[in-house]
Formats: sequence, C-alpha cells, structure tokens
Amino acid sequence: MNPTVTPAPGLLLPTADLPPSFKWGVATSSYQIEGAVAEDGRTPSIWDTFCRVPGAVVGGDNGDVACDHYHRMPQDVALIKSLGVDTYRFSVAWPRVQPGGKGPANEAGLAFYDRLTDELLAQGIDPWVTLYHWDLPQELEEAGGWPNRDTAYRFADYSMLVFDRLSDRVDNWTTLNEPWCSAWLGYFVGVHAPGRKNFGDAMAAVHHLLLGHGLATQRMRAAAPREMKFGITLNMGTADPATDTQADRDAARRADGMGTRIYLDPLRKGQYPADMVEDLAARGTAFPVQDGDLEIISTPFEVLGVNFYFGQDFSGTDEQGNSTDADGLPVVRAILPPGPRTAMDWPITADRFTRLLVRLSRDYPGLPMVITENGAAFDDTADAEGNVADEDRTAYLAAHIAAVADAREQGADVRGYFAWSLMDNFEWAEGYAKRFGIVHVDYNTQVRTPKQSALWFRDTISRVRGD
Repeated sequence: MNPTVTPAPGLLLPTADLPPSFKWGVATSSYQIEGAVAEDGRTPSIWDTFCRVPGAVVGGDNGDVACDHYHRMPQDVALIKSLGVDTYRFSVAWPRVQPGGKGPANEAGLAFYDRLTDELLAQGIDPWVTLYHWDLPQELEEAGGWPNRDTAYRFADYSMLVFDRLSDRVDNWTTLNEPWCSAWLGYFVGVHAPGRKNFGDAMAAVHHLLLGHGLATQRMRAAAPREMKFGITLNMGTADPATDTQADRDAARRADGMGTRIYLDPLRKGQYPADMVEDLAARGTAFPVQDGDLEIISTPFEVLGVNFYFGQDFSGTDEQGNSTDADGLPVVRAILPPGPRTAMDWPITADRFTRLLVRLSRDYPGLPMVITENGAAFDDTADAEGNVADEDRTAYLAAHIAAVADAREQGADVRGYFAWSLMDNFEWAEGYAKRFGIVHVDYNTQVRTPKQSALWFRDTISRVRGD
C-alpha cells in the first residue's frame, strides 16, 4: 500500500465539525462477499434462487463464490485494519445460521461470525452487525415470504440466535437493511429477489418487515447484558417536484411517502402517514395492521442507519403529458437531475445529502444517525498490478463526507460514516458488472488491491483524528 496519497485540488474536507469521536467504517453484506453458499450447513436464500432465473441477473452471475470471504476472512480483516477505520459493518446470512429459517442454530454457521467478531476485536475494530441484508431463507419465501405475517416472528427468533451468541462482544445491532428494497424491488417491481410483482404483497411486506424489526428489538433489548445500541438502516433520497405545479408537488409527496415516511412515521410516531393510507385505499389495498402492531413497530431504538446514493425529481405527468396511468392511478415519474452520473447512471447529488440529513433531524428529532452506506460505482480500470486511480470515486467520497460535515454544522446529529463498499462484490441484479469497492478485487485470482479512494479515505480519517 502506498504510504501516502495527496488529495487532488478541491478534495480537502471541511473537517472542523467531524470530531475525533466520529465513527469511520466500511460496509459489506453476506451474500455479496461470502460465497460458500452450500458449505457447512448453509441452505439456499432467495438470492441463490433468483440468480438461477434466466435474465434476472446481468451475465447470469451469482454469489456462489463472490469474494470468497468465507475462506479469506482473516486476510480481509487485516485489510480493513490497514484502512484505518474503527468500525466494520457486516451482515449475517440467515440461512447460514438457521438453515431453512426455523429450528435451532447451525453451529458451523454461527462459528464463522464468532471468528469474524473475535478477529475484528483483536484488530481494534468495532463489529457492527446487520441481521438482515436480503438473504431470506428460500423455505420461508415458499411459505409466503415477507408478505406473510409469520416471517416477522421467524425473523425475531433468528435474531435471538445471533444475539445470544455474539452479544457478549457486540454492542451495535441493526435489524434490517433497506426494507424499501426488500419490499418494493423484491415484491412489486420484481427486479430483486424473490422477483414478485404484486403491489399488495409489497405493502404487506413493508408492514411485516417493520413488525419483525420491532419484535427483534424488543427481545434483544430484554436480553441485553449491558447497554447496547439497536437500530434499523433505511435507504433514503430526496424527492423534489420537477416543477412547481400541483401535479408535480403531489408526485413528490407520494414518492417521499413511499420511500421515507411509511418507514420512519411508524417507527418514530407509531402511525402510518394519513396521506399514504388514503393513497393505498385508492389502490384497493392497506397495511395489514393488527392490534398492538404499531406499538411494537415504534419500540424505541438508539441509532438510525442512513444509506444515501442520490436524490431525484418527480413529475405528476408522463412523457406524453398524461396525469394518470393505464390503471387510472396518478403518475409518479422519477426524473434524474442534470449533472454527472455514476456507472449505475445515478446522479451525483451531494448537496441533497446535506438537505436529507437536516430534514431527518428536524422531522424525527432525538434520533442519532450514522451513515451506514454511501459510495459509487464507476468503470474502474486496473493496471497490471491491480491498482486503480479512481479519482471519480475519491471525489464522490470527498463531496459526500463534506456534505455530512455541512449537515452537522446545521444541527444534524450524524455520528459516523461508513463507505460502501469495502471491496468490489456481487452487485445484486447487476452481477459483477458494477464495482462499488474502494478495494479492487480480481475475481479470477481473488487478489485485493486498495484503490486510490481507499488510500485517500485512510489518510482523511487519520487527518480528522489528528493522528
């Protein structure tokens, strides 16, 4: 690793509002990096199944090997240590710990996360556990998946298997990662596992994901051997009207409701937004709320994980000027704002990141936040040694860390920033075609090489800490 990296002009950060206590980390998820999908008792997840659907994943790729992290974990922890971070956010594979989604724990599966936790602590790195990052056991999907209420109870049982094993050493617990993706992309749009396309199923999944979060949080807190931090991670952007017309303002309201408020309102206020309940009724559906559910969902928690990639504008008319779609429903059309884009064709909107964090702090006060994912895919070019001079990614990180500092200056209680992702990995429906890592992975040899962005990130952390 190069001993130092000089930031390009414009990449020096306003770090006055990032104290030495600010958490710095990198993040991954189990299915994207572990591989070993049929080893040591692990059974298939919905992503193992989805990857076998022709045309579902670019290139027909799958996570069978991924980054082979299951076999290379100690070296990967040493890599994390070399980046100077203090926290590693990883997820636990449900079908590795509890094959089939029910019954006792699989000792071999738990033992892997046992070793990972010990390895991190030995290196002075805080383990930040995410209990669910989309790898639902296939058997539970066949029993109804997240639209089935029973899945919430199965999730709470599974969570306790992990908690009972690791709670003597782990202090930070996240229940779910991005329930919007699980519900919307998995059960309505169908571009993520399990690939269903039913709006009513998606809304039932929203409710049961939140119920599972509340049930697991209650049980873990009751069993906690000391003070711990429990939370949930949501992916959120900004939803702005494309113009000042009423139709566009209403489209932006609907988009914000579906992407942010239907999660945070029940979590923090104990109720779903009234306007969204009305909108669902107009579509002939409703959240399947039972007595006591909202009290469970609104169980207090200590930290909100914020995943941010970009903001969007919204129009209430389609490209032909129609305000309703073929089913007579109001049009909500996303428009990407102008400016530079990443390899995912996502706009780079760091200013909107600041605005989101300030808004969250205002609308849901008293809830500390940690940026649990932020990063970008670009079309990296590696030299013969695997080195990547990713100035575009470095600039992206710099702009978004500066946006966090700006938000803190405006009163947002943001206490950490975790880069997505530690290394190139299986990027869901995009397969291996897109690279988000700050560490390059040669998928043929599994050699890891820190990119320029990783070295810049390391040096920035050191500078903020005053090392």
